[in-house]
Amino acid sequence: MARLQRFAALIFCVFPLSAQVATLEKRFAEIRKSPGELHAFLYRMPKGADLHNHLSGAYYAENVLKAAASQNICVDVKALRLAGPAPCTDGQVSASQTQTDNTLANSLIDMLSMRNFVPSAGISGHDHFFDTFGRFGAVDTTSLIQEVIARAADQNESYLELMALSGGGAPAALGKSVGFDSDFNAMRAKLQSAGLERVVAGMRVRVDQIEAARTAGCDAKPTPALCGVKVAYIYQVLREFPPEQIFGQVMAGFALAASDPRVVGVNFVQPEDGLFSMRDYSLQMRMVDYAKKIYPNVHISLHAGELWQGLVPPDGLRFHIREAVEVGHAERIGHGVDILFEKDPYGLMAEMKAKHIAVEICLTSNDGILGVTGNEHPFPVYRKYGVPVELSTDDEGVSRSDLTNEFQRAVLSYQLSYADVKQLARNSIEYSFAAQDEKAKLKADLEKRFAAFEKSVR
Repeated sequence: MARLQRFAALIFCVFPLSAQVATLEKRFAEIRKSPGELHAFLYRMPKGADLHNHLSGAYYAENVLKAAASQNICVDVKALRLAGPAPCTDGQVSASQTQTDNTLANSLIDMLSMRNFVPSAGISGHDHFFDTFGRFGAVDTTSLIQEVIARAADQNESYLELMALSGGGAPAALGKSVGFDSDFNAMRAKLQSAGLERVVAGMRVRVDQIEAARTAGCDAKPTPALCGVKVAYIYQVLREFPPEQIFGQVMAGFALAASDPRVVGVNFVQPEDGLFSMRDYSLQMRMVDYAKKIYPNVHISLHAGELWQGLVPPDGLRFHIREAVEVGHAERIGHGVDILFEKDPYGLMAEMKAKHIAVEICLTSNDGILGVTGNEHPFPVYRKYGVPVELSTDDEGVSRSDLTNEFQRAVLSYQLSYADVKQLARNSIEYSFAAQDEKAKLKADLEKRFAAFEKSVR
């Protein structure tokens, strides 16, 4: 009798849950037919983490212009770029004018982002996208980090890994000062003698500055949502540099990530189709392999396969993801768009599945930069062959997107179910570089958020 009672209790518990799931799926299928309702649903839905987010490209142009005005920056009216601090010279006006001149403001917003961009014979989406970063570099955007955190909080995100630290300054200069040596041990020794630890210490100070801007106000009058979003940082190696400067960046970045728990990983950035990126790709992966042996606990996520037919010669599509996985020790792949042009793509995906190497999918970015959408995009192929995927924004300000939009785009493009989007959110926490105890808390918190959200769905 006791056994029967336990069985009955089990049936009682399971069937209401199944009914709830079925009801949610039915409701989601209905909402999927109405993009506006779908967006409202996904905006409130817990989305876990954004793991591929370049902080420099996450700010919306409107806020960059406000910062430029407050910093007394000048605008080059002809080139439509933020030129530098006042006094302004001929052909320049104060950025404060963007707060009263709608025509000037709109022209600048279009040039600082992908808004209203239409590819032409003169410039591609790829070129326009990457050109935007040189147009607002004169502005100190450190304080704008709270814009990014607030947007994440509003969308029910719980964790961010922000690519916020660049090796293009002192680390690259240190590498240039010692010159390239194919003997990595010898070159590392030269870097240490030339002041590698001093450079790493300087980057820790930069982390302090970013953290101070992020947490400003959290001690006095904390905003629960804004101050409750967990944030970690990724160090970026700028891959469009000569080998000696790449090596300096790699060694500094790995040393920083190994010594500062706020910096949870290392990545390679800049256009993958660039001169140095293509010519030295294999050499760069060997540098990562070398650094990983010295700093085995440092996490690695690599932009790899952010390429497409015609952008590079056919042979340039054949090896980047594989070398990132097999030489560069990538635990996550950023973009991975050209996977089906790799040598033995199915074998590579089987390897990625077996090693639990996740792909950071950035649908809006891949459309704007590469023109890859719909069935051309490998997102459904990765899922078909069991490679873990999660959705990210890449450069949400420049792309005029956010994580909700990435989920909506995935749902509408690939007819995802509610169970599918829930798994994507879970994946974003599972494949994060958060410490294990922190990850366990994030997982538990995500499930609580889902329980509350699902209870509120009408």
